[in-house]
Amino acid sequence: MTAESAQRFDALERQAERIMAVFGSGGYERVAPAILQPAGIFLDRVGEDIRSRAYVFTDQDGNELCLRPDLTIPVCRVYLDRHPDAEKAARYSYNGPAFRYQSGPPHPLRPREFRQAGVENFGASDPLAADIETLALTCEALRKAGLPYPRLRIGDVGLFRAFIAAMGMPERWQARLTAAFSRGDALVAVLHDLTRNSAKASSAHTELLAMTDPADVALTEKALAAHIEERGFEIVGARTLTEVATRLVERRADSNEAPLPAEYAQLIQRFATLECPALEARANVAALGASCGLGLEAPLKDLNVRIESLASVGLDPTQVVFSTSTGRRFEYYTGFTFEFSYGEIPAPIASGGRYDGLIAALGGAPTPAVGAAIYTERLL
Repeated sequence: MTAESAQRFDALERQAERIMAVFGSGGYERVAPAILQPAGIFLDRVGEDIRSRAYVFTDQDGNELCLRPDLTIPVCRVYLDRHPDAEKAARYSYNGPAFRYQSGPPHPLRPREFRQAGVENFGASDPLAADIETLALTCEALRKAGLPYPRLRIGDVGLFRAFIAAMGMPERWQARLTAAFSRGDALVAVLHDLTRNSAKASSAHTELLAMTDPADVALTEKALAAHIEERGFEIVGARTLTEVATRLVERRADSNEAPLPAEYAQLIQRFATLECPALEARANVAALGASCGLGLEAPLKDLNVRIESLASVGLDPTQVVFSTSTGRRFEYYTGFTFEFSYGEIPAPIASGGRYDGLIAALGGAPTPAVGAAIYTERLL
């Protein structure tokens, strides 16, 4: 270790002590989740951006593993190990390395091995209060580490889900749009498909669609397997036969649907690029919905409560930005999201959000949860 790297290591350790002291004083128990994790959990849940940069390998027993690219899911697994029925509230904190592949030459803002210090709050009886507590704790940790005035952006992934649900489209379309929303640039392509109903316009898969049972994925998979065996085809690529069958069933159902109205597609694109002062967010989102007769009173009320609570934790609401892009690249987020940044650094110093569906997706009972992570190298 060079003298410079030793100094950096010592500085990170001192910084971590200050951050973890804040988390500890807030009642968050420190845990140390495993670095090696089952790959499937991450490949299914974290989002395309992080999924494509995970270090994945197979061990001698044929198990697919990965170096954790994020610590939220590993801490969720700690919670489930201790509370398999997800019946208790718990608060955990952590500080440790994560790993993501980065293309190009090394860059201090994009290391392949980096540290995260963070908190996760499970089972809180008041989700709105837990959101503000997590936000305030993250901000306090940044300040104690020496960053007195970070910039704050907030969002709410749940608003997008409420927005498209109010349009009355099929649930499978809502799922496709939600997944595309998390990938950002994929949204335009999916909207294009839905407005022209590509399943109805295309004849490329006529033979496959003909063998599809529109109400039964298992029967479709069985017919598809027989077709593949009869033709001597070889399956290539990452999709399983079940995934292909599921998509065929969806395409068959799509062929009987009217296209998504063009005005709805335009509205979704406008929502996906909305950015404004936080104090104007409720009015702007409500105006978008009203233009097509969509009612969004309940989710907008929750957003407004969070914005009004900012001042009570020492944050000036007039300096906060609302952006629908905040946190969307993490597919497990379901509601309120936030990011802290500083100066001209083109990446968040800390980020967090609500992920109420993740514990259930990992095998537990439905459990409200919210968390945040500080990217400590960037902070340093």
